[in-house]
Amino acid sequence: MGLKQVIRNLDAFPRAEDHLLQKTPSGALVSVIGIIIMATLFLHELSYYLTTYTSHRMSVDLTRGETLPIHINMTFPSLPCDVLSVDAIDMSGKHEVDLDTNIWKLRLNSHGHIIGTEYISDLVEKEHEHHKHDDGKDHHEDSDQKIHLQNFDESTENMIKKVKQALTNGEGCRVYGVLDVQRVAGNFHISVHGLNIYVAQMIFGGSKHVNVSHVIHDLSFGPKYPGLHNPLDETSRILRDTSGTFKYYIKVVPTEYRYISREVLPTNQFSVTEYYSPLNEFDRTWPAVYFLYDLSPITVTINEERRSFLHFITRLCAVLGGTFALTGMLDRWMYRFVEALTKPKPKSKSGLR
Repeated sequence: MGLKQVIRNLDAFPRAEDHLLQKTPSGALVSVIGIIIMATLFLHELSYYLTTYTSHRMSVDLTRGETLPIHINMTFPSLPCDVLSVDAIDMSGKHEVDLDTNIWKLRLNSHGHIIGTEYISDLVEKEHEHHKHDDGKDHHEDSDQKIHLQNFDESTENMIKKVKQALTNGEGCRVYGVLDVQRVAGNFHISVHGLNIYVAQMIFGGSKHVNVSHVIHDLSFGPKYPGLHNPLDETSRILRDTSGTFKYYIKVVPTEYRYISREVLPTNQFSVTEYYSPLNEFDRTWPAVYFLYDLSPITVTINEERRSFLHFITRLCAVLGGTFALTGMLDRWMYRFVEALTKPKPKSKSGLR
């Protein structure tokens, strides 16, 4: 036996002679179905291969000397912009004015449409007289500095009239912007704490009439990455005939998102626990919305990854080969079934003599 014949005997795909090949309608139908299935599975496997997935890794946070960006976008439908202030303090108890911080207020009418814009030039990160930030107690408690109503200047009286008219018209306020704070535990809150106690008393007639209903459109601690869900986005808390203080306890987790291109996006994700304290009859505090945040000592690194090409080829061969084998079996079964139905039955012989 020559070498050529030995190689020919290794052929795993022997060719049948033409007269042994028979094309049938059932075989054509199975072939079309098989092609459709294989094309669908091929596209699915290709999409699966091209789609990236993420892996998570945790390590100790070694970041130092950086600031923590806090993105705020909230609406207070029952409080005019003139009475709202944004206060911030960190665990050291110091108030600092960050000139790079931008906070804006949008005046809203009773239907929620914008009717004016104002920049908060006196962004709180400054100390209000008689104000206790860390425990949320009333900053108006010290009566030694009492200001008599007759000593109000003309600008204060005009402001009071303006705010009363805004309350009558049902004005609200949208607060948005970025706070750049130190990477230490702290809190910020939005309230009417910037007002003098007697001015606030003249406007609202008591703390129980301060309605801190709010809608949090967006609250985040850095840029968003694919798949990030901020738990407070689109949170709505509307009060009816009552008032109180909202506190959101936030645990910030430093996060790095590494794209498939190796670009690194430093950001933060967070979890939150909410607490609401209704105002009682003898409570001297004024309602507010507090966000008390703390940073986790652990950094989460999220890597975008793609499956290997060899893994894609392996799955593709398994899917296409399996589909081809299955359609071949189906074709043989259909051919035998049709043949059994159409083959004439042999006539039985009459009695033999």
